[in-house]
Parts: sequence; C-alpha cells; structure tokens
Amino acid sequence: MTVRRVALLTAGGLAPCLSSAVGGLIERYTEIAPEVEILLYPDGYAGLLEGRGTLVTAEGRAQAGRLHAFGGSPIGNSRVKLTNVKNLVERGLVKEGDDPLKVAADQLVADGVDVLHTIGGDDTNTTAADLAAYLRTHDYDLTVVGLPKTIDNDVIPIRQSLGAWTAAEQGALFARNVLNETTSNPRMLIVHEVMGRHCGWLTAATAKAYHDQVRLDDLAGKFAPALGLDPRRFDVHGVYLPELEFDIDAEAERLTKLVDELGGVNLFVSEGAGVSTIVAELEASGAEVQRDPFGHVMIDKINPGAWFAKQMAGKIGAEKTMVQKSGYFSRSAAANPEDLRLIKSCTDLAVDSALRHEGGVIGHDEERGDVLRAIEFERIKGGKAFDTTVPWFVELMESIGQPIGAVAAAH
Repeated sequence: MTVRRVALLTAGGLAPCLSSAVGGLIERYTEIAPEVEILLYPDGYAGLLEGRGTLVTAEGRAQAGRLHAFGGSPIGNSRVKLTNVKNLVERGLVKEGDDPLKVAADQLVADGVDVLHTIGGDDTNTTAADLAAYLRTHDYDLTVVGLPKTIDNDVIPIRQSLGAWTAAEQGALFARNVLNETTSNPRMLIVHEVMGRHCGWLTAATAKAYHDQVRLDDLAGKFAPALGLDPRRFDVHGVYLPELEFDIDAEAERLTKLVDELGGVNLFVSEGAGVSTIVAELEASGAEVQRDPFGHVMIDKINPGAWFAKQMAGKIGAEKTMVQKSGYFSRSAAANPEDLRLIKSCTDLAVDSALRHEGGVIGHDEERGDVLRAIEFERIKGGKAFDTTVPWFVELMESIGQPIGAVAAAH
C-alpha cells in the first residue's frame, strides 16, 4: 500500500531530541518522498483524541532544518495513557462510555493517516504499542513507528535513547555553576538531584561528565589551590543511584572526613534513589502520594533530594544544606552533536520503515546485536536498570573514593 499521509506527535516529558526528531522526519520525507503529506498533532495524544491535526505547509518543510537548534517540542507534549479511560474522561479528552483506543484509531482514519510516528519515552511507546495492537486486531490499515525519547536512558531493549547524552552534558554544565555555592558557607552540603525514576544512568553519566571536567581543568592548571581554589572541593564526592544500596552511616563517616578537610561535599543523587522508602513513610503517616496517569509516583511532589539531604546533613555536621535540581534545565536543551547524529540515523530509518509499513520503535536493539532496527512494540518496556559494572562507572567511583554498594533488592 502506498503511503500518502503520515502524522507526527511528541508525548511525555521533554528531552533534548524532540524538536530535532520532528525536524528530521520532515526533512527525510521531503528528501525521499516529497509527495507524502505530513500531519502534526499538537499536544501529543491529546491532540490526536481531539482531532486537532494540521498539515505541514511548503513553508514548514523549508523551515524544518531550523528545529535541530532548539530544545522542547515545537508541537507540544502531554501525558496521556490511552487505556486509562477514567483519567481521559475526567480530562474531557473522551466522553463517558468511549473507548479511547477506538477514538484515536477512528480519528487517524478520518484524517487519512497511513503511518503514525510517535516520539516519546517508554510510556509513550507502550501507549503506541496499545494503539498498534488495537489497529492490528481491528483491521485498521495503519502503521505506527516510534522513536525512543527519554533522558533516563531506560527503555528495554534500546541501547541509547535519544537526548540522554545531551541531558548528561547539560547536567554537568548546571553543576559547573551551582557547585560554586560550596564556597558560600563553611561545612556546606550540596545535593545535586538528577532526574531518573528507576534508572541511575543519567545521574552516573552526569557525575562522570562533571568529574571529567574538574579533572581536566586540574590537569590544565586552571584551578588555584594555593589561593583556596582546590579542585577537590569542587569535585563530586558521592553518587547515589536507585540500583545500588548504601550504608548511610558508613557514607556519613566517609563524607564527614571530607567536610573536615575540604569544607564541604557535593553529592549527585538520582531522584529515584530512596523513593520507595519515602513513599512508605508517607503512606504510613496517612499522607496521600500523588501519581500520574501511568500510575507513577509524582516525584516532584515528594522531593527525594530534600529528604536525602535531611538524612545526611545531621550526620556530617553540615552548617548549611542546599538542594539543586538540574532536570528541567537538562531536558529542555537542544541536542548536542552526538545526539544529533543518533537522531538523524533514527529518523532516516523511521521514514524508511514507514514507507515499508514496518512498525516498531527505532533503536539499537541490545538483544539483537545492537543492530539499528524497528524493534517490535511488544518487546518495549520501561525501567531498564543501569549496569553499575560498566568500566566507566567503576572508574568514576574509584576516582572519588566511594565504595560501590550491593545491588538494591528492587533491581
């Protein structure tokens, strides 16, 4: 069957790839199949359910390349789970008694769409999987091709999610300024909270990127230890991930010695570290734990970094504690050159797959020899754990003098 019209939507949280991926898809279609019409659904699945699609004009096609220089999403996002009927009814996106999957499928048919491109994380693509399965079992002649966006880099079985490299680089840039606050007070404790609900990859990669910067500047003679500008004080002193357990008392003892010597410590903490403990404490106290439409705990409401800082501050004798979050800064950035190359390879294959009516999520398949391919939707899952045995992480922990704890029970 000839592809006459394709549709694009971005969904979930932001990542430094959405704008570029939209631009890349438009450019690729314009390059190899200019006759194919391109429809954009604003605000993700919400725009699809409400039938708000708009066609890309010739002027829009000519401007597509400009999107590579921007973060965010030019067409807007939303968090929508097509199988969470109650939530969609409450939000006015479907009527009582409607099946959201059928509403979405019928809207695609009404709009003359042959291929739907979804750009998002594991929730977006598992929702795409639900939609693809519905289309297939109900004989709709539509293909869904997804692109993996998440700064957590936690989509199974995809080796590298779009935007994650940039987010780590931007988190290190954020830390570069924020950790100057270590000089603002004696016995300073700074907690840099990094995004990552289940996976510590981003926290580890951000800590490594920042640590490498400090070490490089130290080797280049940019610090001035004789004048108090000691690279050791500005470095990373602790990294805490959901995948690893740690002995808080043993860590407090190690960090106290550093505070005594250097005047402060800087900790990189994944927002997912300790969440299960915090949630258990809140629920035991009778407090309501808010969750999103996918059932995930709304981490920004429980503030894991502040909880972690409170636990540690008293134990190390901190005079002042500061918690800073790099998530929104990092995820809103434009893609860096490394991510741009990955995005282009994925968007090119996404178009090729779409023209063949080959559905799936585009990525390097870790379970198929890291080959870049359209991965079957039923194999896409979230919550991939970070491999804490990779050499670069082991080297990082050895370099900062922190023991690698045992693998956490949940992992």
